[in-house]
Amino acid sequence: MTGTIDRRLSELGIVLPQPPAPVASYVPYVTSGNLVFISGQIPLENGQVRYVGTIGKELSLEDGKAAARVCAINLIAQLKAACGGDLERVRRCVRLGVFVNAAPGFGQQPEVANGASDLMLDVFGDDGRHSRAAVGAGSLPRNVAVEVEAVFEIA
Repeated sequence: MTGTIDRRLSELGIVLPQPPAPVASYVPYVTSGNLVFISGQIPLENGQVRYVGTIGKELSLEDGKAAARVCAINLIAQLKAACGGDLERVRRCVRLGVFVNAAPGFGQQPEVANGASDLMLDVFGDDGRHSRAAVGAGSLPRNVAVEVEAVFEIA
């Protein structure tokens, strides 16, 4: 039987990918008590790094929002793995940390971060409301435009 979250994902046209494997010395997520801490996810689609470059230079604000959305999809894929495949265990999105590969003087990190935040609301409804940090960075791994980390509460 398909759960509410799986139905929402389907309605949004989202097929969760296999959770991306770590590329360095870390684990994709850690569960402590009822919290799941998900390592930073980059905009990886179909095994390919997307949205490479600096927002406000090679990439636009809209590119940044799209990159953040892809990162959020990868977060949900990791979350599903952490929940043993059952997203109905999710009680809420607690926090997102959004890192934006920004050109000097670029100040629209919150708008970029909305690409991830809006998806959490679309997928989890009120349980998707979260605290957040949206931070400009001088560079990110693989020169991606955005990286997003998260904390979720699960049952």
